[in-house]
Amino acid sequence: MTETAKMMDGHDWGLLILLSVLWGGAYFFAGVAVREIPPLTVVLVRVALAGLALLPLFYYMGLSLPTSLRQWMPFLGMGLLNNVIPFGLIFAGQTQISVGLSSIINAMTPLFAVIVMAGFKQERLTLNRVVGVLLGVVGVAVLRGFDGSIDSSQSLGILLCLGAALSYGFAALWGRKFLTGVAPVKSATCQLICSTLVMCVVVSFVDKPWTLPMPSSYAIGSLVALAVFGTALAYILFFKILVRAGASNVMLVTLLIPITAMILGHVFLGEAIHLKEVLGAAIIGAGLMFIDGRLLKRFGYKR
Repeated sequence: MTETAKMMDGHDWGLLILLSVLWGGAYFFAGVAVREIPPLTVVLVRVALAGLALLPLFYYMGLSLPTSLRQWMPFLGMGLLNNVIPFGLIFAGQTQISVGLSSIINAMTPLFAVIVMAGFKQERLTLNRVVGVLLGVVGVAVLRGFDGSIDSSQSLGILLCLGAALSYGFAALWGRKFLTGVAPVKSATCQLICSTLVMCVVVSFVDKPWTLPMPSSYAIGSLVALAVFGTALAYILFFKILVRAGASNVMLVTLLIPITAMILGHVFLGEAIHLKEVLGAAIIGAGLMFIDGRLLKRFGYKR
C-alpha cells in the first residue's frame, strides 16, 4: 500500500466493526442458504437483489448507466472477477467446509492481491510483503492440517475458497487498470448488473431453479439478508470508510471478518471452532499485518 495510513477515530472503528459484522454475516447467511439452494442460484439472487437495492442510491447521486457495450466492458470484467467467480467458488466451498473456515481463507485476499500486482508489475514485491505471503501459505497449511487424505472434502472446500481469494486479487488489478476514477457506487451497481445478467444465463442452464423445490423461509430470509445487508449495505459502508479513513485502514476489516463469521457459525449453526482454525487465522492475520506494514513502522522498520 503506497498511501500513508491515517489515524482512525472512534467513529471510524465503529464503522469498521459494523462492516466486519455485515461481511462476516454474509458468510453466515450464505452458509444457511447453500444447505437448501444450489450455490450458483445463491450467487444469482445475491447479485440481483443487491443491484436492485443500490439502484435508488445510484440515481439519487445523479449517476447514469453506461450507454454502449464498450462502456459496459470494464464493469463486466469486474463483475466476473469480483462477484461471479469468487461468490460461486465461496458458496460451493461452503458446501464442504464451515462458515468460519471459508471466511478465514478469504482473509488471504490481500495476500493474493500482492502476488497479482507484483506479477503484473503494478507494485513492488518488498521484503515485508514476501514475508506476509509466506505466512499466509503457512496459515493455510495449518488450516488444512496434516491428518487427512489430500482429496478429502475439506481440501476441496479450501481449494475453492483459495480460488475465490485469487479471483479477488485479479479484481484488484482489473479495478486499478480500468475503473480508476469511477464513482464507487457506480462501479458497485454496474458490476452487480453485469453479474446478474451473466448469472441468469449460467443458472438457467445449470441449476434450472424453476425445477427446484421451494426452499424454507429460513433459506429465503438468509438470501435476502445476504443481498441487502451482506452486499448492498456493506458496499455503501465500505465506500464510506474508504473516504473517511483511506484504503489501508479499510482493509483491516479482513482481520475482523473471520472472527465474526466463526462466532456466528458456532452460535447459530453449531459449527465447532478447532484449535487449528484459530492458529491458522492468527498466522494469516500476522501475514496481513506484515503486508500492511504499520506495526513494523512502529518498531522502526521502513519498507
